[in-house]
Amino acid sequence: MRLAVLMLLLSASPALASSEEAWEQFRKDVETACTVLAPEEGETAIEINPFGSESYGAALLITTLADGGVDRYVCIFDKEAGTAELTAPFTPPQDVVEMQADPAGNVAPAEDTKTDAHLVKP
Repeated sequence: MRLAVLMLLLSASPALASSEEAWEQFRKDVETACTVLAPEEGETAIEINPFGSESYGAALLITTLADGGVDRYVCIFDKEAGTAELTAPFTPPQDVVEMQADPAGNVAPAEDTKTDAHLVKP
């Protein structure tokens, strides 16, 4: 009987941890930890991934610089330790392909364009 009660209590724990209040607190924790790591230069917007992965929270930081440039970072939040790390800024794609459609609707890269960015098909 004790084993059955223990199993029931353990199986209920994930449901309690997944309440909306718990997720809201998680998002606040990620935002707080990542805000501390944000660059001091420029103005930074933070977009929190609402749930993260099983072990980590994640946020996208976009910093607009005084010269009009933009730096993008990823903040990784360790759910167990409650600590965060910030990646180095991403380098912008050097050559971006601009797609153009012909009158029939066929899509092809515009002339004289190439890219080092990778596109992933769903």
